[in-house]
Formats: sequence, structure tokens, C-alpha cells
Amino acid sequence: MFPVPTMVFLTHGVGTHKQPLTAFEYALRDADIEQQNLVTVSSILPPRCRLIPREAGVPTLAPGEITFCVMARAETNEPGRRIVASIGLARPKDPALYGYISEHHGYGMTEQQAGDYAEDLAATMLASTLGIEFDPNAAWDERRKLYETSELIVDTLSMTAAATGADNGDWTCAVACAVFRFTPAEQLG
Repeated sequence: MFPVPTMVFLTHGVGTHKQPLTAFEYALRDADIEQQNLVTVSSILPPRCRLIPREAGVPTLAPGEITFCVMARAETNEPGRRIVASIGLARPKDPALYGYISEHHGYGMTEQQAGDYAEDLAATMLASTLGIEFDPNAAWDERRKLYETSELIVDTLSMTAAATGADNGDWTCAVACAVFRFTPAEQLG
């Protein structure tokens, strides 16, 4: 049995190359997680899992380490095609409860649209778990206000990588990740 993560950080990156796998590698380099053996997991933010800045999380990584993450990944070799990869996070006010992480990957959206969409997905999943009554057809801004006034959700946020396909037809890859850490907080310095 694996331990429960104690921390999470968000990161994103974009890479371009004539080979799709190398474009993915370059996106991971841009996100500063290329030296990890990444294992993608689903969408639960563990209770009491602390959100830390990327700058604090990356130094805790060891090359070759098995590293759990929620990953959104989009790629294209179509010149001018817009791609997005976004992670949304929703945390409950009560730290003893779990939250949600959503991943969204798509085409044609702006960075803001993708971020809002991923954030909305995570917040909606959390709200339904907490029993918050909402209209699923209402606009995200309306639901966000409801969630904020419910006093059950402490915050929502997102991180998005957005890119446009290279003019020469090379592969372009965008990744966004929520990277889990098990390092005790006192080891962060």
C-alpha cells in the first residue's frame, strides 16, 4: 500500500519537435518533471494534502523516482492548431475532507477558457460530494459565486499550458500536472 500524499504542486510546460515523443519530453522539461517516472492517477486530492509552490516541490524530486501525478496532455502536428492542457483543483474548507483535481485537454480553447473549464469540473465534483445544491446549466461564474458563499469550499484554481501548432508541422505538446509528494514538510527547509 502506498502512503497518502501530503503535498501537491502544479506545473505546466510546452515542447516542440519533429517527433511526438520528443515534443512530450520537451514539454516535461519545460514543466521541470522530465527526470521522473511519471505514473498518472485519477482525481482525488487527499485530505490535508497541502498545496505548495512549484519552486518548493521540484527540489524534492529525485531522478528516476516513481512520481504520481494527475496529468493533462494535448498534442498536434497541425500548423496553427490551438491546444490546451489544464489542471483544475478544488479544496474543501474542512481539511479533513478530500478535494478534487480535474484534467482537461482540448483544442481551440484559449488558456483562460481551458483553465475555467478545468476549475469548473473540479469544483462541480467537489460541490456534488459536499451536497451543495446548484444548477448544472448555470454559467461557471454563477456557480463559482455559489460555491464561495457556501463556506464549504475554500478555493478553486487552475493551471494551463496553451500552445499553437508549429508552422512547419513539427509536433507541439502541452502538459499540465498536479504532482504528488510524500516528503514531510519539515524537510522542505
